[in-house]
Amino acid sequence: MTRLLRVEGGFLALAALAAYQLSDGSWWLFLALILVPDISMLGYIGGPRVGAWSYNCVHSWVAPVIIYLAGYFLEVQLVEQVALILAAHIGIDRALGYGLKRASSFKDTHLGRIGA
Repeated sequence: MTRLLRVEGGFLALAALAAYQLSDGSWWLFLALILVPDISMLGYIGGPRVGAWSYNCVHSWVAPVIIYLAGYFLEVQLVEQVALILAAHIGIDRALGYGLKRASSFKDTHLGRIGA
């Protein structure tokens, strides 16, 4: 099951990258923002429960969908592109085995233990 979820993440990353290309997004912007979602790991300063919560809020598929819809309905293409960058980030993370965090430890994810 974990392998299937990782493959799914890879396909979602490819879909987000294709959509970004079709949106005529700047690849410089993409490079500048692709790792920004990982700032949410700073929540771990407050302990594993707070860290998992902050990381998971940013790294769930809900976040890019809400951001994209906001950009769509407000007719702001840049917001849509930021959502696609976040979606690509999440997909790449999932493909690499970095899943949503459990409160027990940063390395415990819904895809299994990182590095196991």
